[in-house]
Amino acid sequence: MHHFKFYGAATVGTKGQIVIPAEAREELKMGEGDKVVIVKAHHHNGLLLLNAEVLENHLADMQAKLKNQKEL
Repeated sequence: MHHFKFYGAATVGTKGQIVIPAEAREELKMGEGDKVVIVKAHHHNGLLLLNAEVLENHLADMQAKLKNQKEL
């Protein structure tokens, strides 16, 4: 089951920029210069923002686990 938390709303500016609400940045430990990956939700008209470093770490962990499974 998916769990969502609503942090507020943002307005798209003239340059296509949005501001991530402070509560979300604090809770997710996101700061200036952090990279995010932007993904279109498959069946929805929306976007997902993922912390790039966290995503990279998860992918590396999954890759290592798959390698271990293959070696067994």
